[in-house]
Formats: sequence, C-alpha cells, structure tokens
Amino acid sequence: MRPSLVIVGAGPRGTGLIERIAANAPELYAGSGLDIHLVDPHPPGAGRIWRAAQSPLLWMNSHAEDVTMFTDETVAMEGPVREGPTLHEWAGIDGRTFADRQLQGAYLRWVHEQAVAALPPGVTVHHHARRALRIGGPRDGRQQVWLEGRPRPLLADLVVLALGHLDAELDDQQRELSEYARAHGLVHLPPDFTADSDLSALKAGEPVLVRGFGLAFVDLMVLLTEGRGGRYEGDTYVPSGQEPVLYVGSRRGVPYHSKIGYDWSGERPPLPRFFGPPEVDALLARPEGFDFGRDVWPLVEKELGFAHYHRLFTVHPERTGVDWSAFEEKYAAASDAAEREALVASAVPDPADRLDLDALDHPLDGVRYGSFEEFQEGLRGYVERDLSRSHDPYHSPDLAVFLGLLSVYGQLVRLGGIGPRWHGFFSYLASGPPGPRLRQMLALSRAGVLKFLGSDMTVSAEGGVFRASSATVPGSFVEAWALVEARLPEPTVGRARDTLLRELHADGAAETPDGLLRVDPADGRLLDAAGLPHPRRFALGPYTDGRTPGAFTRPRTGGPAFRQNDATARAALVFLRALVSDVAA
Repeated sequence: MRPSLVIVGAGPRGTGLIERIAANAPELYAGSGLDIHLVDPHPPGAGRIWRAAQSPLLWMNSHAEDVTMFTDETVAMEGPVREGPTLHEWAGIDGRTFADRQLQGAYLRWVHEQAVAALPPGVTVHHHARRALRIGGPRDGRQQVWLEGRPRPLLADLVVLALGHLDAELDDQQRELSEYARAHGLVHLPPDFTADSDLSALKAGEPVLVRGFGLAFVDLMVLLTEGRGGRYEGDTYVPSGQEPVLYVGSRRGVPYHSKIGYDWSGERPPLPRFFGPPEVDALLARPEGFDFGRDVWPLVEKELGFAHYHRLFTVHPERTGVDWSAFEEKYAAASDAAEREALVASAVPDPADRLDLDALDHPLDGVRYGSFEEFQEGLRGYVERDLSRSHDPYHSPDLAVFLGLLSVYGQLVRLGGIGPRWHGFFSYLASGPPGPRLRQMLALSRAGVLKFLGSDMTVSAEGGVFRASSATVPGSFVEAWALVEARLPEPTVGRARDTLLRELHADGAAETPDGLLRVDPADGRLLDAAGLPHPRRFALGPYTDGRTPGAFTRPRTGGPAFRQNDATARAALVFLRALVSDVAA
C-alpha cells in the first residue's frame, strides 16, 4: 500500500509545503512512492484569495519585487535553499509595480507547477476540487478525510491543514445587527472577503456606514468607485453617478500607513538584537508561562527602537547629539522604557526624530474637532503627511522599523498564542495600502464620495436606521440604511464555517483563548488539551497560533512561513519514511 499524504488547502501555503517536500525528498525520502492529495475547490497555487475570477482593479499591497515564494539563505531551516524568481522577475514588470491579484494568481499557479515538477519520480499529486468536511481515524492509524460529494473518504497516513483565510459565523453583536437589518429593511454586510461580497444592495447616492479602515476597506472603496465606472483624472475623481457615499471610521480612525516608496540603501540594522532566539527560548522556558504585555512587548519596543536609532545615528548623524557607539552601549544597558526615553531625549534633539510607538498606534487619541467638515480637512492633511513621509528617504528610520517589525514577527511565531494586539499593530504599520490608493482616497474625499467619521467609532441600531458616531467629532453622528463591516472574518476555530475545523474543535483539538488552533511550534503538529502533539495531523496558517505575516514574503527577510513549511515537510517525510521501513521489515 503506497503511503498517502492529504493536504487540505491548495493555495500558496499548500504550494509552499509541496515545494519544501520536493526540496527535502532527495535527502529524506528517496526511492519511495507517495500519493499527495490536494483538497481544495479552488485552483491549485492561487487558491481562493488569488484566483483569476476577481476584479482586475484589485491590487496586491506589496511591490512586485517584494513578493517571492522561494527560499533564500536568510531562512533559518534545515532543508536546502531552492531559489527562484520574485513576482517582478517572473512577470517581467517593474519591481515597483503594485501588481493586480490576477497576476499574482498566475505567478502562484506557475510556482505550484514548478513544485510538482520538482517532486522525485514515484511521488504523484492528485487534486480534488472539493471541500474537506471532517477527519477521522485513530492517533496511531490511518486517517480518513471525508470530502463533499464523495461517498468514501481519502485514506491518509498524514494530514496537513493549509486552509488559509476562512469564513466565520457571526458573533453576538453581528447577529443582532443582521437581525435588526432584516426587521427594518436595512442592509448589513458582515465581515467578509470583499472580492466575494455582493455589493449590489449599496445604492447610488445613498449613505453607507463602513466600519474598518484597513485593506478590506480599500478593496470596498475601489469596487464601489472605479468598479462602478468612475475614473481618475490626475488627482481628481470623476464620478459615474453610480457610487454610494461612504462614511468610514474605525478604532484608530485613520487608514493603515502607506507602503514605503523608496529603496533601502546602506547598512541594515543587525537584527535580531534584543528580541531573538535566546530571548524567545527564555520565555518558553518559564514554568509559569509569560504575559505578552508584561514580558514580550517591552522586548518588542526595545528591538524596534534599536532598528530606528541604528538607522538614524548611522545614516543621519547630523540629527543626533552623540556618537552611535556611545548611544548603543547605553541603550543596551537601559533596563526599562523610562531609562531609554531619557537617553533618547538627551541624544536626539528633535522630538520628530524619536520613535513613539504609542503615538503611531493611536494618532487621534485626545484629538477633537469642532465640526464634521473641519475633520474632513484635518484627516486629509494627516493622509497627505503620511504619503509625503513614506516617500521621503529623509525619514528612512521608518524603513528600518519596518525591517524590525519583520524580524520581531519571525520570533513571535515561535511563542504562539500571543493574542490579537500584535497582529493588528503589525498590519497597521507594515501592511498598509500602496501610496496610489491613499491618493485615490484623498481624491474621493475631495469629490464628496468618501467621508471620514473618526476614531473609536460606535454603531447603534435605533429608529429604524444605523447610527454612527466617533470620539473625534463630539456630538456629530451620521445615519444610514446600510452598514458594511470592512474587515476579514476573525480566524477562530469555534466560529469557523468550515465544517472540518468545527469538527476538530468538537473533537477536542486545543485552542488558544483567542480561538486559534494550538500547534507544536517545532513542526506544526496539532496539540490536544493536554498539550500532546497528534502524530498524524498538522496545521499551518492564520487560524493557528503559529500564524505568520503571510504565506509568501519579501525576499531575504527570513520568511517565517517558509521556515514552518520546511519543518512540517521534513517531519512528514521522516514519518512516512519510517512507515515505509516498517512495512518493508
């Protein structure tokens, strides 16, 4: 009987796993047959998110030169490096292009084909364009993976879940809003993947409340403006007349920071410096565990500050008051944030050159405007300043902080279960929209198609309408017949619409307090309530506590997802090799 591996999810994470299986098989699994079953109703490589069947108006939020599916020497892994082209090299386009998602899907399909072609003879890949419904089977025996519309299960010696982003059931608040909308003839669109949302109920000229100011909002903005026939003439938006009027707010009340629009030059900060493997090992070794806010965040702050000041002192020394070596020595010795702040105040004369993470994270805290109209002008000024800063190398310490954020994320992956605070902070600072999208946002605001609500946005359902207000403009509110929750569904196991995950949840798979699947950080094996790894089940992706910034990454930044893929592939091959040896014996 040939060994069998089932991978549920054929998007970029499943493709990356196959690439690592192909890379490691010559060392760990030479000469043995293997059936790999890919289970996904969407096309292999692109999967759901990057499929061809979506609007060509939707872009990636990374430059094409910053997207790769291939490992390099910076990835800390046991398997061999197999380099390959970035998106811009493969597509033959300018590296600074923000490619559309259809092109990225084509790149991912090509990577998938290359990975399958690189598998050794005797290893065969079968794609099942179906949904996986549940997994059964004993811990010490073959697993059964039941598929939609198939009377018999796939038999698997190992199962890897690489499901990517998933739909979720509504939480209590969302359910109440949806019920209210149905009772009063309103429109409520809960969290969803914007490209999949039916936006036809959002009528031309009508006010629409939008809660969420991240990338899901950017997609919504595009589909309801250009997607309805509007166009840009320079910095001016020319409406088609089919657009609704979007009133957008969020907890922060501002859009995610613009992608940086200049190249790195000179020496990179030597990262990790204060938050690396030794610090993570020490946290994991604590018998009492660790608290993110108390034990981890101070290390993150010190690491990001180090990246910022290394760049400032080494490239812009005229804006500092002491030599870098003297500053670095005192910075390293500083025992807490207050001591570091005093050091920085004495060594960096201009407060604008000092890193203030709290101010970055909460730019509208304590800011109040006297009128709604005044705030529109104020937020346009904020966006214009962000665009100017993100495209000016005078502020290159910002790019150093971005590299620090990537380094920190690579370490946090090992800790698991760190809570939602970090992921939101990272996305806001490091995973924002392309600069051109923010310029479009300004044009839409000037055209009256987009209006800003402010921070700490609240929504109530009363008087037969939805009503929104914010702390930024006290006493002001907007009423509308439509409300859109512009954000992705929370990746919680208990509320996932995916029946496979719900069955795992009911079957006792361990989860974090935030509802993520717990996995062994060493190789991705699923953990049970006692913390024991399942010998035959693995999981990778955003619904696990080993979540990473993405399934692909910026070249030469360590790629934590690639490291995970390699570890899981090697663990799977070693297990399957032992099975073959036992059968032969």
